[in-house]
Amino acid sequence: MATSSTGFSGQGLRRLREVLAGHVESRKIPGLVALVSRGGHSHVEALGTMRHDGGAPMRRDTIFRMASTSKPVTMAAAMVLLDECRLRLDDPVDPWLPELADRRVLKRPDGPLDDTVPALRPITVRDLLTSTFGLGVDFESMTSPIRAATFERLDYSVASGPAPDPDEWMRRLGELPLQYQPGVRWQYDLSNEVTGVLVSRVTGQPLETFLRERILDPLGMNDTAFHVPADKIDRLPPLYGPDPQTGEFTVWDQAAGGRSSTPPAFQGAGGGLVSTADDYHCYFRMLLNHGMHGSERILSRTAVELMTTNRLSPGQQAARDTMFSGVAHLSCGQGTSGGWGFGMAVRTARSDYAPIGQFGWFGGTGTTAYADPANQLTGILLTQVGLSTADSPRAMSDFWTTLYQAID
Repeated sequence: MATSSTGFSGQGLRRLREVLAGHVESRKIPGLVALVSRGGHSHVEALGTMRHDGGAPMRRDTIFRMASTSKPVTMAAAMVLLDECRLRLDDPVDPWLPELADRRVLKRPDGPLDDTVPALRPITVRDLLTSTFGLGVDFESMTSPIRAATFERLDYSVASGPAPDPDEWMRRLGELPLQYQPGVRWQYDLSNEVTGVLVSRVTGQPLETFLRERILDPLGMNDTAFHVPADKIDRLPPLYGPDPQTGEFTVWDQAAGGRSSTPPAFQGAGGGLVSTADDYHCYFRMLLNHGMHGSERILSRTAVELMTTNRLSPGQQAARDTMFSGVAHLSCGQGTSGGWGFGMAVRTARSDYAPIGQFGWFGGTGTTAYADPANQLTGILLTQVGLSTADSPRAMSDFWTTLYQAID
């Protein structure tokens, strides 16, 4: 496998394994699964153990909580609806999401919640898909009243507890003003959750049902879902969040009996999927193949192009650059280089080993998955260590460096 016929050099793949093994041997990352693919050939490393104190080894079919690496996959459901003209990019979302009709907008992004003006126009499908509908995580205003109110009403992280059903979640969202006028500023995460609700209401099905019918099952992504069933729970490791001061492993979520072991009331398109390296390889290979899986078309070529090329205006791009530059030191630069398509980052500048045009995203549970059209390359690294320290971001950074140096 480690010959020039695979598109990778044997020496390069050995270095990739050695570097990843070093992260495991440091005892900062209990285990990981890495998959690299080029030109129809793939190479997998499964290193370390499921638990920080030993036990079962990591395997190629280990299931991971994908966190924000869910976004590139879940957004494909909306692309199916665009392909079929059941959604249109510049249509207002009001008919399906009446909670977002007649918005009020803060006069100042950091101002009081009752100091507002009317929105200049409705929120559109395009605003949701590009993460510019007017609300979301904004790293420049983390102490603002709107950030606190959004977190209190809508967060469903491990620390906050599970989310309510989609209708109640949308009702809470509808109580809030927008922080920015629709279409003005790129903000992270929240728009993807709203898009998941939009898909469900347009189709009249739960998000997972439609996603499974149109994307997951046709691609053979049998281990990708919004929870892990009982007969697979032994393949799910605990999720750890190391203590930022001591580095001691703290369990954020157990496997059996944990949050991922039961179907959630709210199927979070922004970060709710569980999956495997091979499932994600199938998905990103489909994107590299312009929407084709074998002889079956999953998405139109143009839908894939919309998803995987930068959709941000210069003003929106400037805001994204500023936001991520301020936190790059916390994530070893993950997510800083470039623009945003639909549900994923797109490289628009070469700042490290990866070239312009690479697309994909990473997750707060220590996951990363990108594809590179120029080199016909896919890389996936999955760990069970959250981003409470820089340990998993460092492993991600080293993974991408060693992957690119391994190209033959």
